[in-house]
Amino acid sequence: MTKIKKKKLPDSKDYIPHLAYDSVIFGFNGNQLKILVLEYHNTKFFALPGGFVKRTENLDDAVKRGLRERTGLDNIYLEQFHTFGSLSRSDPKTMRKILQENNYDLKDNYWMFDRFISVAYYALINYDEVNPQPDKLSDSINWYAINELPSLMMDHQEIVDKALQVLRDNLERKLVGMNLLPPKFTMKQLQQVYEAILGEKLRRTSFQRKILAMDILQRHEKLFQGKAHKAPYLYSFH
Repeated sequence: MTKIKKKKLPDSKDYIPHLAYDSVIFGFNGNQLKILVLEYHNTKFFALPGGFVKRTENLDDAVKRGLRERTGLDNIYLEQFHTFGSLSRSDPKTMRKILQENNYDLKDNYWMFDRFISVAYYALINYDEVNPQPDKLSDSINWYAINELPSLMMDHQEIVDKALQVLRDNLERKLVGMNLLPPKFTMKQLQQVYEAILGEKLRRTSFQRKILAMDILQRHEKLFQGKAHKAPYLYSFH
């Protein structure tokens, strides 16, 4: 029986010790707000996409690299929102299991088994523009509705909850909808983004009045799909 050769572990000389990043990647498909979640090979561990920072790159560049590898997209709206550094997030058994199931040649006192502080980012992308790709340690990466997430490893559910809170707080101040919509959209589509993020239904007339009063939209031609008198106007952000 042929013995499978063990993989070589990443060298600590190439990465900044004790520093990681995690990304909450929000996508919108017209109705639901979803999040990208990885499943590590042969472990049933579910996690947010993340990684480590090379000694030769900026933190933001490391996160952008990771997002590009997972989504294939550049120019993604990205915001750093919190740093997670509690003692309880150190879990060497989990990392050991992940590497072991991926056939790495494990060593005692390996740098990945030590404590890590994670800088968290959230990203906003159009759900339809992405063909997600798992990382080298994972079997799959899939979209999950925010109310249907699998049980996430370590403190990743806490990271998701914090990201959602920040996203909601920033909803109008930073116009996050513009990253989840096509260049031109209807008022109904914009309202659907707000409802998906807030997790509640909004009155159409009140929402439209509020948005138009903010003077953030430019009105364009009507979108004709059926009866002409019911065609909605298209809008874009200034």
